[in-house]
Amino acid sequence: MGIKQVVKIGGSLFPDYAIDLANKLENTDSCIVLGGGEFANLIRRYDDQKNFSKQTSHWTAIDCMDIIAKLVCDKVDSARLAYSIDEVNLVSDDGFTPIFVVSDFLTKENPFECSWEVTSDSIAAYISHILNAKLLIVTDVNGIYTQEPKEPGSTFISKIDAKTLLTFQESSIDVMLPSLLLEFGTDCYVVNGKFPERVMSLIDDNINDYNFDYTQITGD
Repeated sequence: MGIKQVVKIGGSLFPDYAIDLANKLENTDSCIVLGGGEFANLIRRYDDQKNFSKQTSHWTAIDCMDIIAKLVCDKVDSARLAYSIDEVNLVSDDGFTPIFVVSDFLTKENPFECSWEVTSDSIAAYISHILNAKLLIVTDVNGIYTQEPKEPGSTFISKIDAKTLLTFQESSIDVMLPSLLLEFGTDCYVVNGKFPERVMSLIDDNINDYNFDYTQITGD
């Protein structure tokens, strides 16, 4: 069958929500990519203080993704770690959910410039493109808003094209992702992982309950 979707689980959902969702993704032909969460935020904070090289900041933040991937996998019996695209497919073919430990793969591919504008969102988009799979960005908010969700006057956006999203100063996704969606000509879905049934309804054709907020970003 192969991988049908890459599910990027934001580090903000670690540990409990991330582990819960990863368990629920059993037998869904999903590949999981984990964000770096508080570990990566610490690297960013240290970088602000000490101004490390872009290369060091970039790759140590990616190491943080590996750490969370390993921690989540430890709590998910239906998952196995995968270190390459071939291993992702092999793990899936064996009936387990692959959790992608991305650093070795990215070191060999080296598809991005070293920058804080590239985070796990863009990395997941690149992986989904290679796997020809649907992309879900699972975060701790319902989707994309016109500004920070807590700001007065902030309104929710259910569908937006990537070109328009490029004009946003900030959102719940990283800065690079809209450019990649345009380059690849693909869509992605941003959904709240605190409600795993929402994620399941976006990936399971037998569930047609879309009575909730999520954002579709179109890349064509």
